[in-house]
Amino acid sequence: MIIAGAGPTGLALALALAGHRVPTIVLDGADGPPPQRLARTCVLFPDLAHWARLPGLARETAAWSGWYARQRGRVAAHRPFADGEAPLHLPQHALEGALRAAVAGQELIRVLPGTRVTDLEQHGTEVVVRSTELTEQTLRGSYLVGCDGARSTVRKLLGISFPGRTGVERYAVATLRAAFPWQGEGGLHRGGPGGEVTVRPLPGDRWRLDWPLPDGDGLVTPDAMLERVHTTLGGWYEGEPPPYELLDAGVQVCHQRLALRWRAGRVFLAGDAAHLLGALGTQQVAEGLRDVENLSWKLAAAWHHAPAEGLLDSYENERRAAVADRLRAVDQALPLVRGRRGWLARLVRGRSRGRLRLLTDGHAGEGALGAPARYPDSPLTIPSRRAPSATPPGATVLDVPVTALDGTRTRLRHCLGGPLLLVLTAPGARVWEAKHWLSAGLMPRLAEAARALPLPTELLVTEAYPDAAAHTLLVVRPDGHLAAVLPGADREELRSFIARWHAEADTRSEEPTPP
Repeated sequence: MIIAGAGPTGLALALALAGHRVPTIVLDGADGPPPQRLARTCVLFPDLAHWARLPGLARETAAWSGWYARQRGRVAAHRPFADGEAPLHLPQHALEGALRAAVAGQELIRVLPGTRVTDLEQHGTEVVVRSTELTEQTLRGSYLVGCDGARSTVRKLLGISFPGRTGVERYAVATLRAAFPWQGEGGLHRGGPGGEVTVRPLPGDRWRLDWPLPDGDGLVTPDAMLERVHTTLGGWYEGEPPPYELLDAGVQVCHQRLALRWRAGRVFLAGDAAHLLGALGTQQVAEGLRDVENLSWKLAAAWHHAPAEGLLDSYENERRAAVADRLRAVDQALPLVRGRRGWLARLVRGRSRGRLRLLTDGHAGEGALGAPARYPDSPLTIPSRRAPSATPPGATVLDVPVTALDGTRTRLRHCLGGPLLLVLTAPGARVWEAKHWLSAGLMPRLAEAARALPLPTELLVTEAYPDAAAHTLLVVRPDGHLAAVLPGADREELRSFIARWHAEADTRSEEPTPP
């Protein structure tokens, strides 16, 4: 596989493919490591928390204990986060640095620094990529993924349009070191002397503050930024604000764009090359990592087994629709929260609580602006009347304790990123050693079903899953989305599911796949 671009999306994709034993070449067009900008941060939600477990990131990452909204100094809403639910906030350069270090330790990943795509061709079962940045090179791979940013050369070479809007919102951004009293909570302040501002903690008494800028507001000078910080903090405290250190500042401009296609033959787009967002707290880096989670296992299936055209087509079907929904939600919310004219704004005039919710959902990972995508209309999702209400098919699964057939006990989320998972709800399973299940009850039949599926599959057992009946079989994709809910004892429904996944995978291949 060839990956164009060595930002967070490209590096994460290379690591994910290495986890599936797929070799990659990463074309790194950057001139050096990313600048250390504390005013440029990202938020990772629970479905992406494993990326924050890379070596060295623990000291750079803040897990929020809650989120609040204050209106004129009074708490209007408060949302505590339980263990495993907290959004994780970290500098983007720290994430990228950890990804680069992890990539450097992988034998299956080869990084070519100072190398950019200048031309590409597709021939049968391979993609030919050319670069003339340093020395003329021709690279051949089975697939190419363009992760080369908003000005993506790969997208332009494919002739794919990138429509949308520029400058949807602008924010003045500052990162401070200060002893604020909110104990690791992020929040939104409205109605104070500094106007609207979001506050998000980082480790080490550091905080990122974002102020939305009015339409037409020009350059934010250093003096204007200092005045904004001083006025805001003065509104939070009686008298003089507490001492603080301004660590970094800047202006964030949020665009909304969506590539018309994300796949052209053996070439795919991901991350900034496929979409841009960021208004109202929507998280661009998180969406790029979700592209990685979705695409990596499908490319691995194609590389190890066969073209798997149905799986590869489902990437655009699922991820482009999910990002389009996110962008549409922003378009619908902006007139409400910014007081712009229109029938939507008139409809909810005076409903400040609804506005506060829309202003915080993107930051907190909730609602249409922030929650993980669902894929209910995907060809890989099978509706079921037995589906637990806690997790409808197409949604991300909840994290529950599971036991593998070798007796290993762990959490479901720790098993993601590898094979397809068949998770059987079996009350009392923890009482018995795994060796006693292997030839008992439903297990032989389910083990046979696992071998019949077109992808590597692992069988797990859990005591219970919320709202799921005993002996329910949950089919969990490598990216954590629930593909199907089946009655474990129903042979016909199990056979029907296996046939459906064979059809969707479409594993026809006449020629071997090149490395």
